[in-house]
Amino acid sequence: MRIGIVAAAVLAGAIMTGCVERKPATVAFSAEEAAFIKKTGTGVITGHAFRTKPSGVVVNAAGQVVRLIPDTAFARERFANFYGKAKYVPHSAYPRDDSVDPAYSEYTRTTKAEANGRFAFDKVAPGSYFLTTQVIWGEETAFTREGGSVYDSVTLTGKETEPIQVILSGN
Repeated sequence: MRIGIVAAAVLAGAIMTGCVERKPATVAFSAEEAAFIKKTGTGVITGHAFRTKPSGVVVNAAGQVVRLIPDTAFARERFANFYGKAKYVPHSAYPRDDSVDPAYSEYTRTTKAEANGRFAFDKVAPGSYFLTTQVIWGEETAFTREGGSVYDSVTLTGKETEPIQVILSGN
């Protein structure tokens, strides 16, 4: 019994140390810089969001919210602070406190990934964007879950005649 309590405490400590503090923002959110996302365009972005487990099994982002975020100075700083140089962050490393300017979310678009992890955004205005979602697996009631957050970036010129394809896998 005592060994179980000690093991639980060690596990909780390891998980808590995995949670990171988000660096304070040095760039303010600018609605003017992000305004292009609210314009109607002719661009289409389609994609597939998934992670591959070490065993080789593919897990789709079924039902997860996919976000289309304008590439602004504020967003670039947030993504750099969260992801570093990677395109994947494990669920255990999510920041504890993620308060952000409420206007930031007003200048994003969202959709949900289908059961197969596929998603689409239509009528996208020209500009550079980040796309991000989570791919999480494991029991919802479990103390910890596997997977994490993935992202990639895309630029639309307004001259595209075919949908832009994006893979969100963290690679």
